[in-house]
Amino acid sequence: MKQDIRKLTAAQLKDWLTQHGEQGFRAKQVYEWLWKKSAQSFEQMTNLSLSTRELLSTNFEIRSLTVDQQQRSSDGTIKSSFRLFDDNLVEGVLIPALRNDDNDRMTACVSSQVGCSLTCKFCATGYMDRKRNLDAAEIYDQVVAIDRQAKENYDVPLSNIVYMGMGEPLLNYKNVLESVDRITAPDGLNMSPKRITVSTAGIAKMIRQLGDDAVKFNLALSLHAANDQKRDQIMPINESNTLQALGDALSYFYKKTGTRITFEYILFYNFNDTVQDAQELWKFTKRVPAKINIIEYNPIAAANFKNTDPQTLDKFAGFLDDRGVTVNVRRSRGKDIDAACGQLAGKKQTA
Repeated sequence: MKQDIRKLTAAQLKDWLTQHGEQGFRAKQVYEWLWKKSAQSFEQMTNLSLSTRELLSTNFEIRSLTVDQQQRSSDGTIKSSFRLFDDNLVEGVLIPALRNDDNDRMTACVSSQVGCSLTCKFCATGYMDRKRNLDAAEIYDQVVAIDRQAKENYDVPLSNIVYMGMGEPLLNYKNVLESVDRITAPDGLNMSPKRITVSTAGIAKMIRQLGDDAVKFNLALSLHAANDQKRDQIMPINESNTLQALGDALSYFYKKTGTRITFEYILFYNFNDTVQDAQELWKFTKRVPAKINIIEYNPIAAANFKNTDPQTLDKFAGFLDDRGVTVNVRRSRGKDIDAACGQLAGKKQTA
C-alpha cells in the first residue's frame, strides 16, 4: 500500500521532494493543495508539472473519505455516513441555524473515532465497539465535506465545528489536536479556534494536557450528573475519573487557558432532574467560570431512559438561572433521522 501523503509534515515532504530531484518550494505548493484547497487527487494539482504529479502518484496516495449515504431531516439537519479508505464508516452532521439575517450559523458535528470504548449507557455510539482512531486528515475531511454541504444546500459556509460525534476525542488526543491545527492554520482552512468546541466525557489527565498545550479552542464536558453515584451508573468512565478529579483538572485547564467551560447536561426523567440535582450541579460549576447547556434526551433502542417533562426542566433551569448561572436549553435537531446528540451509531453500515 502506498504511503498516505497527508501523514507527512511540511518539512518531511520537502525533504522527500528534494531527495527525488524536485525543488524545495514544490513542497509548499503540494501542502497548500492538500490542506488549503483540499485536493483529493494529484491530478488536481495543476500548478505542478506532469512529471511531478506522476512522481507523487507513484509513491503516495490521498486517502480521502467519501459520502456513503446522506439523509436530510425535516428541520434541515443533514446526516452523512462517511466511508473511510478501509471501508469503516463514521457519521457527521450539518446542523443549520437559519435566522434570516447575516448571522446564519452552520455547525459541523464530527467524529473522532470509529465507534467508542466508553460505554455511556444513554449513547448509541457507546454500544458499539471502538474499532480505531481517526487520523487528522479523516477528521479534516469531514469538515470539508460538511462545509460543502452547507454551501450547496444553504449558500452559507460552515461557521462552527463541534467534536461531539462518534468517539471520545481525548482518547485520540494527538490526531484531534493535529486536525484542529490543519483546520485553523493559515495554510489550512484558516478557521478561528474559538469556533471549535471539543467535547469530552471526562478524561482528567488529558484535560490537564490541554491546559499544558495552551489550546485555543473551547472545551465542553458531558457531565449529566453532579454526584459520583449517579454518574457512575450512566458513565462508567467516572469510576476512574471522579468529579473531584475532573473539577481539579478543569480548574487547571482554566488557569492555563482562561477559557470558560461548557457543561453539557441531559435531563433524564426521574433520575437527575430534581432540584437537589440542580443544586449539586450549581455547586460543581462554581469551581470554574462556566455555562450550562441543558440538552434534550434523544431515546435509543438500547436504553430505557426518558426525557424529563417540560415543567421539571423549567424548574431545574430556573434554579440555576436564579443563582446567576448562564443556562441554555438546547432543543435536539435531526431526531427523525437519528442525527441528534447521542444517536450516531452508523446504522447504515450494511448499505
